[in-house]
Amino acid sequence: QLQASGGGLVQAGGSLRLSCAAAGRTFSRYVMGMGWFRQAPGKEREFVAAINWSGISSNYADSVKARFTISRDNLENTVSLQMNSLKPEDTAVYYCAARRDGSNRALFVPSEMEFWGKGTQVTVSS
Repeated sequence: QLQASGGGLVQAGGSLRLSCAAAGRTFSRYVMGMGWFRQAPGKEREFVAAINWSGISSNYADSVKARFTISRDNLENTVSLQMNSLKPEDTAVYYCAARRDGSNRALFVPSEMEFWGKGTQVTVSS
């Protein structure tokens, strides 16, 4: 089970920090690549950022590079997304997702993810 939190309403230029807590037997048993995706109204779900199981590799969508930072705490089974310099175009529902993956890979498409959390709304006002 993945539980995302931290969304909200923020003005352009502001910051938010999303967190995703992983719980359950599967997440204790397997190492996971983790990612954040987002979906704006009328658009397809898109990749935002991902991190491999150990935290050694991460990747970002071009639209968020240098503004967003993904991190994970394997002791706490959490993954976070620090979002700075937010723009109105960042407005979307943000989803945390995971897949069983013991590689250094940190770039995923939505169809590859095995587990999804419920989304959290991020709204950036201009």
